[in-house]
Amino acid sequence: NYVMGGDPIPQKSDQLYHVQLDNLPAELERDLPDQLTHLDATALINADLPYPRTASSKFSAIIEPEGENRPFSVSGRGNYADFFTMFNVPFLYGSGWDSNVDQSGQQVAVLSRELNERLFGGANSIGETLVLHGYNFQVVGVIDEWSPMPKFYDVNNGPFDPSEEILIPWPHIINLEMQRSGNTNCMTPVDGNGLQAFLNSECVWLQFWVELKNNAEREEFLDFIDSYVLEQKQLGRFERPMNNNLYNVREWLLEQEVLPNETQILSALAAMLLAVCLLNTIGLLLSKFLSKSGEIGVRQALGANKASLFIQHVIEAGFIGLLGGVLGLGVASLGLRGVKILLGDMMVTDWIQLNSTVVAITIALAILSTIFAGLYPIWRACNISPSAHLKTQ
Repeated sequence: NYVMGGDPIPQKSDQLYHVQLDNLPAELERDLPDQLTHLDATALINADLPYPRTASSKFSAIIEPEGENRPFSVSGRGNYADFFTMFNVPFLYGSGWDSNVDQSGQQVAVLSRELNERLFGGANSIGETLVLHGYNFQVVGVIDEWSPMPKFYDVNNGPFDPSEEILIPWPHIINLEMQRSGNTNCMTPVDGNGLQAFLNSECVWLQFWVELKNNAEREEFLDFIDSYVLEQKQLGRFERPMNNNLYNVREWLLEQEVLPNETQILSALAAMLLAVCLLNTIGLLLSKFLSKSGEIGVRQALGANKASLFIQHVIEAGFIGLLGGVLGLGVASLGLRGVKILLGDMMVTDWIQLNSTVVAITIALAILSTIFAGLYPIWRACNISPSAHLKTQ
């Protein structure tokens, strides 16, 4: 629930927008396509606009390592230069390519950390050459650990799949006739055979994102795509009424039901369960600390002040919370292992894990909630008159 309901790029999720255009036939009654055609994505990329933007799509290809190592297949992504800055992609070595490379046809590549480890032993590989799909590509960057969950920039092809192993300038997918992978939908027949006929068709297969920093930029870009669609209507395309959409990251994840409403329900249930547990904890701690009233009374009679006794028992409550948090993490870890076993044959499960953030939040919440629950029992125990205890000793 933490992963599925989280914001994969909180620094700018309200500035990144997924573009939807309605190019479906007039007689077809269904929702807008989730992706763009090659015609529309290329037109938006080439438009004279100041906004960072990228089209992207998946591909698969064979890498031929040097020496006697056997060739192997990798999953890749073609994208434009703005992809890296738009999505805050972290780099271990080098960087992404600049926008000139998108047009020049230079064959460059950015590797994942894992692929760099496999090919170059984890060393700084900037400037090295690898053979991809039978062509030489020069390494310009190596991505550090980066696997946003959900994978918001391409929810059509597995929102919880790992990030791609290699990224190249998107035009190479066409120019070098890479093996496209991922989701492709053709609502009308392709007019002709071959790659060019497919590129000129109404088939949608490209994800398109644009970065807009405020509402004024959003409105300006929306006006632009509305004008673009009106022009295309005059050419016989876009038969249905005008219906263009821009969704920011959170909106897009909700629209695609990547963040189902059930996550909010589960969060509410978890909060109520925590409240019930805290009430039970208050009762248990009240019983525990009141049973020590005699000891507390004797120590007060010997000169211990209430403040020091209070702090001591608050620390004790904190340790109880720490132990409870560690035990809870152990149970959660076993539960996640069971989930992986159950779902392992149906989906990628690498994202189902206890990361450092979850562990830290769990431990902190366990300690703080136990201390909070213990405040009243500790206060009660420390405020009983010492004379009452001494009479019973």
